[in-house]
Amino acid sequence: MRTVAPVAHLRTHGTSGIVTPRSGAAAAALRLRAAAWEIELTELPGQISLRLWGCDLRLVDDALGLRLVLSGPERRLVDTLRDCAAEMMAEAGLSIAWDRVDAGALAPGLSLATVVGVRRRTPSFWRVRLAGPDLERFTPDAGLHFRLLIPPAGRDPVWPRVAASGRTAWPEGADSLHRAVYTLSDCGRTGGTGWIEFDACRHSPSPTCNWIEGGALGKTVGVLGPGGGTCPQARRLWLFGDETALPAIGRMLPMAQGQARAVLRAEPADLGALAGDARVTRCDDLLDALLGHPAARRPDEGAHVWFAGRADQARAARAHLLACGWNKASITCAAYWG
Repeated sequence: MRTVAPVAHLRTHGTSGIVTPRSGAAAAALRLRAAAWEIELTELPGQISLRLWGCDLRLVDDALGLRLVLSGPERRLVDTLRDCAAEMMAEAGLSIAWDRVDAGALAPGLSLATVVGVRRRTPSFWRVRLAGPDLERFTPDAGLHFRLLIPPAGRDPVWPRVAASGRTAWPEGADSLHRAVYTLSDCGRTGGTGWIEFDACRHSPSPTCNWIEGGALGKTVGVLGPGGGTCPQARRLWLFGDETALPAIGRMLPMAQGQARAVLRAEPADLGALAGDARVTRCDDLLDALLGHPAARRPDEGAHVWFAGRADQARAARAHLLACGWNKASITCAAYWG
């Protein structure tokens, strides 16, 4: 690669690192990850760049060496991207000497919170409230999801921390954390302290359910996020989900800017406010509902189909939509369990 002039970035946070050894393996690693994640990769003389989580990653080969340059709107996002980049390079047998690493700090975007409320919202859902001093970053406009870290019972919690390599070192063995993804149901501040709420579906087996039933109130947990994207914006939005997707669909319906319809496989008593929403219908088999739905049989320009449920059904839904001619950018098929 040849030397190129620096690119101006209107970003508030950034970091960079020298990649060694200087070889084409770094570029190959970026191409491989971009293809796996279906991320657009831009290649110019002397640099390769991609955009992820609202941040920019550039691999630059110039007189200063082979460098990874990261920039983004939030420190936690840049540090999360640094973790991802360090992992990619390590898998390719490369190392990175970063200009700044807060070794020993909590993992990027990790906050410690206390369980301050647990109540039964519907027959199949608990509403759990977490409070902590730095949860104010969670807002209604932030990503839909966060990751809940639950320490093993009977042990002092060991939290993931940043290693000197820039990667996150996660506890292993008996100290391993249960890492579940949940939808942010509500958020706010009380007395200067931020709080978030999420709905947990009752099912078995479930470490989260065992934790709640065993007495979660007052316990300390880890919170990673927000993340997981937001509501797809389309002229027509079709949402398909089982009970585990109910919280996400409940968030997305008010956020939809175009025409939105939802098909849910959930008990009527669990629908809550959605029970009276004319845009919502129930079904007994989620995959059958998608396969037989007129909206999913052929591509619709300006529309988006969102499907979430059991892993095998999400895979089948994706295969069906692609076979019907939908392009990848117009569908979302997520495995919420199984």
